[in-house]
Amino acid sequence: MNSFLKLMSAAILAGASLPAIAHAQSHGGAIDVATIGEPPTLDPMTSTADLVGIITQHMFETLYTFDGNWAVAPLLAADLPEISEDGLTYTIALRDGVTFHDGSAMTSEDVVASLERWLRIASRGLQTAEVVESVAAIDDLTVEITLSTPYAPLLSLLSLNNSAAIVIPAEIAGNDVMEDYIGTGPYQLGERRPDQFIQLTRFEDYASREEDASGYGGGRAQYLDEIRFVPVPDANTRIEGAVAGQFDYVDSIPVEAYDRIESGQTEPVMLAPFGWPVFVMNTAEGVMADLTTRKAVQAGLAPHDMLLAAFGSEEFFAAEAPMYPDSYVWHTEAGIEPYNPSGDMERAASLLAESEYDGSPVRILTSRQYEFHYTMAQVAEAYLEAAGFDVQLDVVEWATLTQRRTDPALWDIYITHSPFLPEPSLTGIMSDTSPGWWVSDAKHAALGAFNAEADPDRRVELWSAVQEVIYEEVPAFKVGNFNAVAAQSSNLEGMNPAPWPYFWNAYLAE
Repeated sequence: MNSFLKLMSAAILAGASLPAIAHAQSHGGAIDVATIGEPPTLDPMTSTADLVGIITQHMFETLYTFDGNWAVAPLLAADLPEISEDGLTYTIALRDGVTFHDGSAMTSEDVVASLERWLRIASRGLQTAEVVESVAAIDDLTVEITLSTPYAPLLSLLSLNNSAAIVIPAEIAGNDVMEDYIGTGPYQLGERRPDQFIQLTRFEDYASREEDASGYGGGRAQYLDEIRFVPVPDANTRIEGAVAGQFDYVDSIPVEAYDRIESGQTEPVMLAPFGWPVFVMNTAEGVMADLTTRKAVQAGLAPHDMLLAAFGSEEFFAAEAPMYPDSYVWHTEAGIEPYNPSGDMERAASLLAESEYDGSPVRILTSRQYEFHYTMAQVAEAYLEAAGFDVQLDVVEWATLTQRRTDPALWDIYITHSPFLPEPSLTGIMSDTSPGWWVSDAKHAALGAFNAEADPDRRVELWSAVQEVIYEEVPAFKVGNFNAVAAQSSNLEGMNPAPWPYFWNAYLAE
């Protein structure tokens, strides 16, 4: 790995931003970005899929975002909010002069309507709605959020780019189904041809922040005329496209192709550590609604073998149980005893015998667009069948998976992954309404105490109790930690490696 790639890898580990490579920044040109497939929607409120967030973060913006150190930074808000001494009132000043793609000016009326839509239809909004008493416009450029109880994750939830609290015109926000994709972002929707491309074009009247760029925060320059997101569902086709230099950026490449890409026409980009693969359990109905059955799955899976099959070398993964690596403040080993890198087949069989499992097929929902998902599903199938389960792999397109997982009648386990998020309460299973539908008194007690605590050090301590409940009630199975690989053209500059790649501030070197 050359020094440039080592620097990028280290920057991701540290959560820092990188300076742009020293070339003259130039306006113009179009880039092609290969993605893992066609997004199920372009409404980021209604989806937690990374693919949706990657594309739509260029079109829509939130009140806050994350800077290069994963701290909350203002975006459409003028500054961080004023928070009352009791932690119940957030007064948010809005930036003046922000314009929507339709030419109208953003005001507090739009923000209130947008936040009300988010609280009504987004999974993370529904999670937040439980503590929100009101959202009100104080004047044209001031919004006030009133809570029923202190809620520490609020600003992080308002910052994320999926299930996102985007700001859209009030007349659009009144509808649960979005038909017009009008935001405030640096790029706007030009043309969408399903299964061919999504074309975004420069929004000439974009109002950028004036601060230096840092992570997703700060100034957003629009050097590129167009960004075309091209769905390439087959992983091998993405690899070949990267090697041939067919695309300017290729997302989600199997890590075993790293050396091959390095010898081709684009440069590999390593994101380390990137995140964690996870098997989400359907706790609402079906065979996984029984806790003992979930514990049998937990005991029967062999994380190391699954990761080895998926990533090929320990250079790219670590079979570790804590929900966060030891480089994160949230790292704790509380409650991880049930995690066994090699699995425990004897315990799995014993738990299965005690459970309510009736021999019905365990339907594992997965996709080959993320090839490592499918590979882990195959290994899981073998181990679970050895433990006594009947297993059925349902392999579908990623867009289909994100639709099916919303119906508890259609699956028992689905496979996904997540970057290591800066706030644990952003994790999907923390929401009672997120697919999996994990609801319990123990969860609410531990998570409620964690979310209500404002002191950062105390929150770190309270996170341990939340992790203990996750391992005790098994709403999901964390497989381990993994690195991710992408590919980037050598003449695409101004890019910082990021879990959700963004192309404002990027430009084509002359």
